[in-house]
Amino acid sequence: MPKKTMCTPTVFTHDEALNIISNMSMPYMLMAQLMYGGGLRVSEVLRLRVKDINFAMGYIVIRDGKGFKDRTTLLPKSIIPDFQEQVKIVESLLKFDKASGVGGVYMPHLLEKKYPSTGSSLGWQYLFPNPALSRVPRNDIIRRHHIYSITIQVHVKQAIKKSRIHKHASCHTFRHSFATHLLQAKYDLKQIQTLIGHSDIRTTEIYLHVLDELGEKVKSPID
Repeated sequence: MPKKTMCTPTVFTHDEALNIISNMSMPYMLMAQLMYGGGLRVSEVLRLRVKDINFAMGYIVIRDGKGFKDRTTLLPKSIIPDFQEQVKIVESLLKFDKASGVGGVYMPHLLEKKYPSTGSSLGWQYLFPNPALSRVPRNDIIRRHHIYSITIQVHVKQAIKKSRIHKHASCHTFRHSFATHLLQAKYDLKQIQTLIGHSDIRTTEIYLHVLDELGEKVKSPID
């Protein structure tokens, strides 16, 4: 079989990333800050639960990431206050749902049968709950799911356009920027691989090509 072409990922500059984030509203701003500040995929941000954030130790636990692996990544210190406010919003929404008779959140790996009441505990609530309720087709239970991926993707696209950044970019560009900027700051490639959850370091090495294209090693003769 022919080898796949290695495409160099699009990367935001630090100022571009902050500009895009500043043109977003909560909670989508906080989600973008996680993608850029922690290197999370969109799906990983959406599936975050309150219990996955360790404020005291300053890290985030990613459950069942790509390849069904758990990992830890950075919790940016600058967004901890916003995170804590988001937890308060989730807690208020949970109280409202309990009073309204809404079922608990989805529990993985048959935990719902083993611990029926855990789905209504604060720790298991999605950090970014959907404003609208959903009906589960298989059992007709009304639950509160997390925000849909298309919603955050639309908000990011609108913010990119508003920031007048003419790059073929998306939510995933924040993740590329996270890895590239850590490399620029001289962090170890193996450490970056662990943070972003690549199973093969050759996947992480693509960001070295980004640095080459940005002119980190070779300078133009005119310069």
